[in-house]
Order: sequence, then structure tokens, then C-alpha cells
Amino acid sequence: MTSAEAFLIFLNILQAVVLGYLAFGTLYIFIFSVAGLFSPEQKLTETRFIHSFAVLLPGYKEDNVILEAAGEALKQNYPKTSFSVIIIADSFQPETLQKLKEMPIQVIEVSFDISTKSKALNKALDQLNDNQFDVALVLDADNIMETDFLEKVNNAFNAGSFAVQGHRTAKNTNTHFAILDAISEEINNHIFRKGHRVLGLSSSLIGSGMAFPFAYFKEMMKNIKAIGGFDKEIELTMLREGKTIDYLDKAMIYDEKVQASEVFVKQRRRWLSAQLHYAKYLPDAVFRLFVNGNVDFFDKAVQMVLPPRIILLGLLPLLSLVSLFVNPVQVTFIWASLLLLLVLSMLCAIPRRFWSPETLAAVGSLPKGFFLMVFSLVSTKGANKKFIHTQHTASTIQNKKP
Repeated sequence: MTSAEAFLIFLNILQAVVLGYLAFGTLYIFIFSVAGLFSPEQKLTETRFIHSFAVLLPGYKEDNVILEAAGEALKQNYPKTSFSVIIIADSFQPETLQKLKEMPIQVIEVSFDISTKSKALNKALDQLNDNQFDVALVLDADNIMETDFLEKVNNAFNAGSFAVQGHRTAKNTNTHFAILDAISEEINNHIFRKGHRVLGLSSSLIGSGMAFPFAYFKEMMKNIKAIGGFDKEIELTMLREGKTIDYLDKAMIYDEKVQASEVFVKQRRRWLSAQLHYAKYLPDAVFRLFVNGNVDFFDKAVQMVLPPRIILLGLLPLLSLVSLFVNPVQVTFIWASLLLLLVLSMLCAIPRRFWSPETLAAVGSLPKGFFLMVFSLVSTKGANKKFIHTQHTASTIQNKKP
């Protein structure tokens, strides 16, 4: 065998491996994207029990947004005696703290050498009694709930839900990157939350707008030490225990989307690092799948090894084009079919309100987003061992749409 023939065999093997990996990721997304076109089975209840809520807003140097978020949280159409807004203030300015303390809320000041969301939550939970609240609701410092959010979460718990994830959506779409980030969030809602519930699997958590039984959450959080991706560690812990997470598609909560490429890189680097870190759960998930039939836990572990969607959007068109010139027509057909499935998945998952000229203009930023994602992939080393903070700036809801 000549060196040229050996090199050709190597390239064919490499192509088969890459093709198999991207095909797996594409088919996974396609199946759940189609499922998301349907509505999950609704739980019915006639119980009118009013649960008490601890509305927890941890924030690190979030002086720009916390005052409005706290004020908006108080506007819930829910009995005022049945929920408490609790601000967990890490490194806030004295004037911000003073204004917060003038509001009818609880302020818990925290400080750490290395700040993390899980540390802040644990510090605050230590100061709250187990029987003080029925439900713990976790928000981000910039989140704004629609006024019926607590009511809808309460109804879900009355209907038998153990834990729920609300529908987090964009607060702002004022830049091309903000539009792309808003669309990405809705695609995730469609595939990893709604689509999963339609097929009987748990919804993915997203870090905010999520609610749990208070005593359970307090006890579980004692073992959550994540620096990045604490929501993934919560998910994996709950699903390994056999718990189910529901998704409330109509319970809306507004969240700031990234507005600049620099913030995009920081955010994606944190997310990718967390994903790679929690891929270590896959062997345990395979074992529990065959021993205990725990499909939920296995599915979540599989998500940790899926190729990022923007990588698929960047690689499949490129590799399909290259295949036209170097591969037999049958192989090119496979590449083109994967690209078509990916496009169909995105069309199923993107809400109709984003089918607009503004979105078309934002698509022009996708190549830049692809290269930034590649940069994030190669710079994830050590990112899960230190706190990466992304500052919020958009306080008001600029694009409130149902």
C-alpha cells in the first residue's frame, strides 16, 4: 500500500466518523423538533391550593437591572402573603442595596472569593427555614415575569408536577446578535422542552424561571457545587433520581439576550465548558438505562455530547459543498440529506414572529457566530473552574410578544 492510498483510507475513515457524529446530532434535533409541533398532554386539576413561593433572584454586580426586576416581581397577580421576593446580592453598590431595602422584599447580602450562582443560592437557603415556603422559584437578576407566572406555576404543582420550567423568552431583539440569541432560545424551548415533554421525557432546565419543592431544592442544592452550568447539574441529579421536570409553554418570563459578539463568546464559552464537563455522566447514564430503565437520565447525558447547533449550521453546508467535488454521488446525497433535515428542523422550531426582514438581516451574522463558536470550543479549557460573568444591561422589555 502506497502512502497516498493509506492517506486516502484515513480521510475516508475520518469522513465516516464526522458524518456519523453530525448525522446523530441532526437526527436527534429533527425528531424532537417535529415532536415540538404537537402539544404535550395537559394535566388537569380542580384543586385551588395556594402554594407559598420563595422567589429567589441571585445577582452578581447586577446594579443595572436588579431594581426593575425586583419591582416587577412584586406585581404578580397572586396573593401577596403567599410569595416573597428574595434578592441575593453579591457585590452590589451601597446605593443599590439601600434602594432594595426600601422595597417590600427580603435582601440577603453575600460575598465570596469566587462567586457562583450555586454558592449564592446555598447561602440564602441556609437562612430560610425548610417549612417557610412550599416552592422555590429561581430567577436571574434581569428576569421579568408576566403577571400570571406564579399562578400558572401554582396550577402546575396542583396538577401534580414535581418541578417545572417556565417559558423563558427574549426581553430584547435590538441587535443582530440579540435576534440570533432570541431565536436560539426559542429553538431550545421547542426542541429540548416542549418536544421532549410531547415524547414523555423531562424538559431541560435553563437556569432561571424554574421551580421546585422548597425543602427538596434546599437539600439538593447542598450537593450542587458547580461553578458553571449549575442548572445542568441540577437536571442530572434530579433525572438520576427518577424525577420528572415539566414545561410550562404559556408561563412567560423575559430574559436579556446578548447584544455584542464579546458577550456571545463569554456566554457560549461558559455553556460549552459546562456541557463538556457534564459529558462525564454518560457511562453512568448508559448503566442506569440498562439496569433501571432510566431513559430520562440517559437522554440528558446524551445531550451533553451533541454537537452545538451553530456548528451543525456551519459545517453541514460547507461539507455538503466540498462533497460535491470529492465524493461519489451517493455520499454527497447523504450530506445533502442531513443539511435538508437540519433546515427542516429549524423551520419547525423557529416561531413565526421571527420570520421577518430583521431576522433575514441577522442571518448575515451567522458566519461570524460560527467562527466565534469555534473559538469558544478551543478556549473552553479551564472555563468550568472559574466564574465567567456576563453583565446585563437591558432592563426594560423592548419586544414583549406572547
